[in-house]
Amino acid sequence: MKKIEDSHAHFANRACRFFPCHPNADANSFNCLFCYCPLYMLGEACGGSFTYTEKGVKDCSSCLLPHSDIGYDHITGHFSQIVETMQKDNRY
Repeated sequence: MKKIEDSHAHFANRACRFFPCHPNADANSFNCLFCYCPLYMLGEACGGSFTYTEKGVKDCSSCLLPHSDIGYDHITGHFSQIVETMQKDNRY
């Protein structure tokens, strides 16, 4: 769990009816800050543990990276890549 000085990087929404929303997640250390992972759009470059469904949709239901102790640093470390991807795809 994050230290008090890193409290901006972690919170748990225990009131959420889906908490914790991933199977086999440890509720005591689960981070809800990135409820919807901003790295989804990076496809295979996200660095998380994912699969693709038969229809080719990225399935992140087994990925705990954004909800882990290193999730905040990992995601914020990819912000420039997210912006670049958005600019290439005319999303920004």
